[in-house]
Amino acid sequence: MSLFGDVQAQRLQSVPLPGAELRLAAHWLSEVEADDLLDELRGSIPWETHRIRIFGREVDSPRLSCWIGDPDASYTYSRTRFEPHPWTTLLDSLRVRVEAACEARFNSVLANLYRDGRDSMGWHSDDEAELGVRPVIASLSLGATRAFRFRPRVAVAARREVRALELPHGSLLCMSGDTQKLYQHGLPKVTAAVGARINLTFRYIHSSR
Repeated sequence: MSLFGDVQAQRLQSVPLPGAELRLAAHWLSEVEADDLLDELRGSIPWETHRIRIFGREVDSPRLSCWIGDPDASYTYSRTRFEPHPWTTLLDSLRVRVEAACEARFNSVLANLYRDGRDSMGWHSDDEAELGVRPVIASLSLGATRAFRFRPRVAVAARREVRALELPHGSLLCMSGDTQKLYQHGLPKVTAAVGARINLTFRYIHSSR
């Protein structure tokens, strides 16, 4: 099933997905500001190729990434512990704006660079223990529009219908409530020629130190 509907607004609006809490502002940033932010972040973030574990093997992640946050915001993903790079002035000011929009606190952000349609993100839920029981994840998209897919987790549905949400340049998606508990999400490869996309996912890490 494609597209939840035509959500076109600068303010966050509810997106229907049973049991989940999704809000989307398709034009949260102006095109000019989104263009400038895309160019600045692509050149200033220290992009890395993270190693992830798939079916017992360590492989290169199919995108470039960078973990950024407060000093105590360490994060373990795919059995790998990531220590945060420090906030830049630009990302810290952007965090304040995203916190106000989503009415939540964030102490870290995962930046992902999808260089073209061959870069992707597999099915997963942001349900690591450090994120808490009902985490708020704020996702800011810059660059090429890609289809962000949702499907119910096996534990809550025998038939996993896939739904897709287009995330355009400058859009802000806020996922909260039981979204991570009930659903997986992913960004599939595409065969069509598409440009680069940067995705910033702001989150709050509950430190165990």
